Amino acid sequence: MSKHVLEKLAETNPECEIWWDSSPLVFPSWKEETLAAAPEGKRADWEAQLTRLYDPANPAEMGFRGVTTNPPLSLQAVQLDPQGWRQLVLDIAKADKALDVEGVYWQMYLQLVKKGADAILPAFKASGGKYGMLSGQVDPRFVTDGEAMLAQGLSIAAMGENVMVKLPGSKEGYEVLEELTARGISTNNTTSFAVAQYSRCMAAVTAGLQRAKAAGVDLTNWRSVITHMSSRLGEKGDWKLEAKLRGINLSIDEIRDGEEAVLKRAYWYGKDSGHPSKMLQCSMRVEKDKDGNTVSRHIQDFAGGDFVYTCPPGYIKQLMDVEDELAPFDPKAIEREPNKASIEKLLKLPSFRQAYEFEGMKPHEFASYGSFMATATEFAAATRQTVDFVRSVVEG
Repeated sequence: MSKHVLEKLAETNPECEIWWDSSPLVFPSWKEETLAAAPEGKRADWEAQLTRLYDPANPAEMGFRGVTTNPPLSLQAVQLDPQGWRQLVLDIAKADKALDVEGVYWQMYLQLVKKGADAILPAFKASGGKYGMLSGQVDPRFVTDGEAMLAQGLSIAAMGENVMVKLPGSKEGYEVLEELTARGISTNNTTSFAVAQYSRCMAAVTAGLQRAKAAGVDLTNWRSVITHMSSRLGEKGDWKLEAKLRGINLSIDEIRDGEEAVLKRAYWYGKDSGHPSKMLQCSMRVEKDKDGNTVSRHIQDFAGGDFVYTCPPGYIKQLMDVEDELAPFDPKAIEREPNKASIEKLLKLPSFRQAYEFEGMKPHEFASYGSFMATATEFAAATRQTVDFVRSVVEG
């Protein structure tokens, strides 16, 4: 039986972790659809690969080391079983008639977090708390409202011992992240793109841990991951617009070089300082490079590192489709320097300098960075859509 591309990636470093970027509730139906479309002669291998990654009947031994969710992915879970979630909404509204639509939505979201966390709790137990955590995200409509994010973060954390709280890379988000860390609550820093954000996150974690230890807080199962939203950095922000204005022709390979440079700078900064947070990469792509080769640089450029890679269903399927086209992983790839010519070119762009330089942004600027704003807007729209689902049920 062949190994999945992601299993091969994990073999390049024993501390590398592959996570599922969606609700565990979605996995069985997605697996069925994926296997139904498997090429002739591949189905048995694919079924074995996916079963190793996650078997709902035996979650304690799943290959995935954790799970992340966000508003669009949570919406998918609701859309997969609208009648089931419709009934849950009705039950919540009936149980507490004082709740408005937003209140019912939030209780429904907490149940979505709890159901996902419960599904993988055996993996958390079997690993002694090292693996098997699920990230629940605070409302992306409140990225600068620290008070609201703290209240939501505490309610998310209460959904299970294997729940970590996902917070935005805004000034206020890092303040809440420190507070939750001080209480021994695991965190995931999302909508983060820049070295300045990552260093600010590490500082918040350090301060929170110092407070936790001084207060005697139990940190046995505490974890921190810092998310680099790979392709969203180069594609959702202002790099292309700034390049066009300056008459610079920016290729997709050069954009990937820039994303690689930002993440490697943050990764080695954390390693060199011995920081306990772990870098997490998401928003990966499968594509053709300038020479026509099939690549997924967001994993190939970092092989050998002890990253977390959180992978949505579509990306996992893409890797399976091209598993015979991808070059073998270089376990020393993490040590390679990014393309110097590309970095020199990209440094002409203000928004690249903001992402790459340690002092590229001040904390109050994080929430106005192009990639942050584009991603937060997308996440907020998915949240509003889910709220509207709740409204349609409550109002009939």
